[in-house]
Amino acid sequence: MQLYHHPYSLDSQKVRLALEEKGIDYTSYHVNPVTGKNMDSSFFRMNPSGKLPVFKNGAHIIFNTIEIIQYLERIAAVSSGGDNISFSGREVVAWMQKIQEWNPKFFTLSHIPDKYRFYVSKFIRQVLIARMAECPDLAGAYHHKLREAYETEEKLKNKNVLQGNREHLIRLLDEVETQLNEAQYLAGEEFSMADVMLIPVLARLVLLDLKDEYINSRPNIAEYWVLVQQRPSYKKVIGRYFDGWRRYKTLVKTWCFVRIRSVLRRY
Repeated sequence: MQLYHHPYSLDSQKVRLALEEKGIDYTSYHVNPVTGKNMDSSFFRMNPSGKLPVFKNGAHIIFNTIEIIQYLERIAAVSSGGDNISFSGREVVAWMQKIQEWNPKFFTLSHIPDKYRFYVSKFIRQVLIARMAECPDLAGAYHHKLREAYETEEKLKNKNVLQGNREHLIRLLDEVETQLNEAQYLAGEEFSMADVMLIPVLARLVLLDLKDEYINSRPNIAEYWVLVQQRPSYKKVIGRYFDGWRRYKTLVKTWCFVRIRSVLRRY
């Protein structure tokens, strides 16, 4: 089994948390979207949307995050002979879908300084144009991705889009806060795949230095956040890259790579 992912990607984090929680072995392939690796022809032929993560088991390829996690639950059940493995119930799946409905892209990009965002956006567009010339058979898919990149920049200028995205997040967090009044975890007293979906959202808020505004202002979520950070899966998937000084190392490493690639393209 193979997983194409990157530590920055929220959906990648969700799937990797599920893999760790279920104890499933897999081969990891880092595909960095900031440096345009998800636009390489080999990856694009596998997933023309260019989105992460991609899970591959033999000839079976899955792009949808929730579908990947549910597939992993089935694998875990088969591997254990069905002992002590339960599939996500209706409430868990409902929470998974509710969390997945919020799109973190606009929220995240709107909190990145313009000069950095424009630099990376321009670099990605250059990569797409180059790939269109290199792979004529994929030109249509690359053109669609290029148009999507321009549309994203336009939407980031639309205050209504950004406000609507923020309000969606606030409604979600308020609902989570209310739910955590009733139980230790999102769907009950036991950790579930609903928590796997929520943890990366909270981690993203912390990465963007928005912990006080969105997490600490909600006592139940603040307590929950302290709790889930103790899990080995969190420490391996998110903590090792973004806790404390590590997040600056991860960000600087990627930024330097983009700068070098951009300079080389001029010559």
